Amino acid sequence: MTSAATSASPSASPGTFSIEGAVELAVLERSGFIESRHVGAAVVLDATGAVLEELGDAAAPVFPRSSLKPFQALAIREAGVQLTPLQTALSMASHGGTPEHVDVVRQILQLAALDESALGCPADWPGDRSARDAVVREGGSAQRVYMNCSGKHAAMLLACVQQGWSTADYLDPAHPLQLRIRDLIEEQTGEKIAASGVDGCGAPVHAISLRALARGVSRIAQGETPDAEWLVDSVLANGWAVDSPKEQNTLVIDELHLFAKLGAEGVMVMSTRSGVAVALKILDGSLRAAAIVALELLVRAGAVERKDVDALVSTFDLAVLGGGQPVGSIRPTI
Repeated sequence: MTSAATSASPSASPGTFSIEGAVELAVLERSGFIESRHVGAAVVLDATGAVLEELGDAAAPVFPRSSLKPFQALAIREAGVQLTPLQTALSMASHGGTPEHVDVVRQILQLAALDESALGCPADWPGDRSARDAVVREGGSAQRVYMNCSGKHAAMLLACVQQGWSTADYLDPAHPLQLRIRDLIEEQTGEKIAASGVDGCGAPVHAISLRALARGVSRIAQGETPDAEWLVDSVLANGWAVDSPKEQNTLVIDELHLFAKLGAEGVMVMSTRSGVAVALKILDGSLRAAAIVALELLVRAGAVERKDVDALVSTFDLAVLGGGQPVGSIRPTI
């Protein structure tokens, strides 16, 4: 007899939407032939939370991954942490580990009177190629401070120090800081968390729907509270700190003045200051088409100008190469 443990199918496990709940969002075309297709789900909301457009199953839960960082950063701010605009932007960054990024992370740690050993994120190499090459040339090694989430972790530690909470277990889901973050996510999104897990950086990650994600980020982008307004102003003034110079997330912030945050496994969220927001997930986890699909949806909603998006997208690295020459591109198909 087959045991329940061995007979259970993968589909029986809790998870995000299936292929039946996805639609085609983008393709990769090579020499006139569609080589790959990206499917997923997406939703666009207006400032009141009303659905303007929905593609696929946007009501299914997803792990937003780093797209949850605006909520985490807001909870840290509401816990009494007063940072400069640049430090605030780093507190919700997926940064490249450049010397400039690392310097700001160390500033936040100094405010907490802690060193890098207090960071609970894993050691990593800088994500920025030039920064990584420099570390290798200097005989360096992977460090926690280089990890792309180290700014968030440093800010979490500072909140703990200022509130008198323990720092050794600050990533425990039952820690006072993590409970505050959880409550804020549900408050801002208007939705109960469907599941929780451990993010790549070690922090708790919570599953919510794309509708809820867009709703929550829209409310933050509109600056409904002074703390939310401070967070958004800080990010829009320091786009390079949220990712790296010339990366798509940074360019969207700097050139289009959108509050934007990517998340691992194909998640992207963007919002105008007026509150028109888009949230999407590419089902296969790839981020290469996430920004262009989100921007296309905002154009269709009338939230950004076509000419401005076209000019920006022309600077993205979307060309498909053959023999070192462009023979196609990645493009949205919605």
